[in-house]
Amino acid sequence: MTTLSPRRILLVDADAFFVAVARQEDPEGAGQATLLIVGGRPGSRGVVCSASYECRAYGVRSAMPISRALKLCPQATCVPVPRGACSARSREIQQVLATFAPVVQASSIDEWYCDMGGTEALYGQESLEATAHRIRDAVFAATGLTVSIGGGTSRLVAKMAVELAKPKPGTGATGVRCVPPGEEAGFLSPFRLADLPMVGPRFSATLERMGLDTIADAQRWSVTDLQSRLGERAGAWLHRRVRGIDDSAVTPREVQKQVSREDTFGRDLHDDEQLERELLRLAVRVSADLRRQGLRAKTVTVKLKDADFKTRSAQRTLAHPIESEKSVIKAARVLFRALRGKRRVGVRLLGIGLSHFDDEPDGTAPAVQLGFFAPPPAPAHEGEPVESAKDRALTRALDRIRDRYGSTAILPARLVDQARDTGPRVEE
Repeated sequence: MTTLSPRRILLVDADAFFVAVARQEDPEGAGQATLLIVGGRPGSRGVVCSASYECRAYGVRSAMPISRALKLCPQATCVPVPRGACSARSREIQQVLATFAPVVQASSIDEWYCDMGGTEALYGQESLEATAHRIRDAVFAATGLTVSIGGGTSRLVAKMAVELAKPKPGTGATGVRCVPPGEEAGFLSPFRLADLPMVGPRFSATLERMGLDTIADAQRWSVTDLQSRLGERAGAWLHRRVRGIDDSAVTPREVQKQVSREDTFGRDLHDDEQLERELLRLAVRVSADLRRQGLRAKTVTVKLKDADFKTRSAQRTLAHPIESEKSVIKAARVLFRALRGKRRVGVRLLGIGLSHFDDEPDGTAPAVQLGFFAPPPAPAHEGEPVESAKDRALTRALDRIRDRYGSTAILPARLVDQARDTGPRVEE
């Protein structure tokens, strides 16, 4: 009879990822700031994306308004999120992980699950912890960024372990914490039940009324007792979770469903001409994101958040997929004007989303001879943007120029030398 080996799951978490990338991108500015907040400029209406460990000691937390964060830590340096650089570093880290693990699942831009099953012989039967240190060193060598790694027999245990692996000041943590098979319950027992993933505030309050605060408290209850108080399904689920039992598999992440860009302005904008310039600016950025991933989109969505925080959106699905900024702005402008026609108030946030991607990724389409006189596909509806092979070739030529000389090397004429009186803003 064959005995199955325990699963070997790692969770790789980039340490203070947005802060670290901001410091790499601006070594003379953000790189010199011990107290650093990433999320927006001082005076902006954005929120904290990330903060250095030193800032967190003052109570600064993610999703906190920038204004409140600077009240808690007024001496902090505050910078916008370097989104393009963050995306690039994320891809670089995942490429390193793919050289070590058969299956890598991106959980977010700065977290990845790795299933190391079947790699024992590959790494000379070394411990999972030793392999994790090897991965950590490889990521740093390739990117200059540090990661923390938690490991165990399940995604749950790896998730809980990575919190203790992070080298926060005063903890003595080394960046790696792996829980050996059979020690899951003992490892989890000191945690609070509220620390368990998927135990939300309401469920946590129910458990507190039952006298259950820590995982050790719940471990003393039988599955029958938990089911009698919580119901059959919830009771059985909790009984397994507090013992580290989690059968969820590590699988490659689902195909991306949307590419989007948003701007939150430092002051409400009322002028339609100024708003359309900002819409064009978004179209340039989001279409570049689309092409960078080798995608074409058929659905365009425009989102507005008005001054009174009411969020509105409109979308249109096209007959032919698009990828150029010219096509994106043509479709987005129609949607924007329709939204403005229904409600003319100040605009706090503006965004463009692209979705319903073409099934044929970039580079797989058959070669097409470009002709100056070849007509583009006929639009299915009047005013609908369509693109020819020549349009796409021209757009990608612009991308190559911008990649070499900077994103502002070539811009639509409406964006050149235009003063931006939008106040401090947050890009998303």
